[in-house]
Amino acid sequence: MSKGQSLQEPFLNALRRERVPVSIYLVNGIKLQGQVESFDQFVVLLK
Repeated sequence: MSKGQSLQEPFLNALRRERVPVSIYLVNGIKLQGQVESFDQFVVLLK
């Protein structure tokens, strides 16, 4: 596990557990909004 993941996993877990509304901006500028349903090293699933 890299250092980036050691911060990313607990952060995303807290957002998922508390059902915090999030906004994610893609590199092409598209804004995705929702709640973190699940995630892994490469994917964040929003609901």
